[in-house]
Amino acid sequence: MTTPVDIAREVIALEIAGLNALQKSLDGGFSAVVSLLDAADGRIIVSGMGKSGHVARKIASTFASTGAPATFVHPGEASHGDLGMVSSKDVILALSKSGETAELRDLLAYAARFSIPVAAITGAEESTLAKAATAALILPQSKEACGETRAPTTSTTMMMAAGDALAIALLRKRGFTADDFQGFHPGGNLGAALRRVTDLMHGPEKLPLVKLSSPLPEAVKTITTGGFGCAGIVDNDGCLIGIITDGDLRRQFETGLAAKTAADVMTKSPRTAASDALAGDVLALMSREKITALFVVENMRPIGLVHVHDCLSIGVL
Repeated sequence: MTTPVDIAREVIALEIAGLNALQKSLDGGFSAVVSLLDAADGRIIVSGMGKSGHVARKIASTFASTGAPATFVHPGEASHGDLGMVSSKDVILALSKSGETAELRDLLAYAARFSIPVAAITGAEESTLAKAATAALILPQSKEACGETRAPTTSTTMMMAAGDALAIALLRKRGFTADDFQGFHPGGNLGAALRRVTDLMHGPEKLPLVKLSSPLPEAVKTITTGGFGCAGIVDNDGCLIGIITDGDLRRQFETGLAAKTAADVMTKSPRTAASDALAGDVLALMSREKITALFVVENMRPIGLVHVHDCLSIGVL
């Protein structure tokens, strides 16, 4: 007896086969679509009907969040006034498996009238949409996962993947960076992980620092009053050369701490962070090295300190 899990595996296998076919089929048509989208002085107008329309909305959102201004225009609404949202500086990206979606015809006619370039994602190379397009990405013929109804399943999965591929190719072509991406994603875990260390570090006035020659009791006092569980050790030039943590003190407890200096106990060449490091990368480093605090340095001089709690408190995961 076929179980729901068996069916799920069959569906996923068919969609994976479609994605593999798509990967192998990519050619100059994909590059032409990327070039067409990149050349637009205005926005990318993404459109599609039915299931293709839902995919088109997601693709438009992905473009917009990765530095390519984009919006979704419903092809049916376009025929009733929303064509006014499309300017001669825009480029249209139209999605249709058959390439014969009736609701797209007014949008394509409008594009031809005002010389607005059209890119297409379709499964039919000889379709009306493909022939009207300036550049087209042709999806390979693949079996839909819903064999009973041939409802769009594998084809929409391929469309979604193709849209992601276009967005990332365009992002890299334009040199879009993590800084730019964070600007569009200030909220949530993703935005938190893309914040810079300088946004959350404790500044110079709060740094727990002692000199290399300082008596160990002075270092202990600095650790206690600093509240970070550590003290940075600096040389006469103010460069960070070591760190003493609570753990270091515990390990040295039975060896006569009072007579020692900071230099006797410190860990040399401690892990540090650059001021432009991403919060997500810093938290990953602290987790990997099993440490709770990092000094932020410029030219070896400490300018700040970031604690694991600072990352967690803003939602970095």
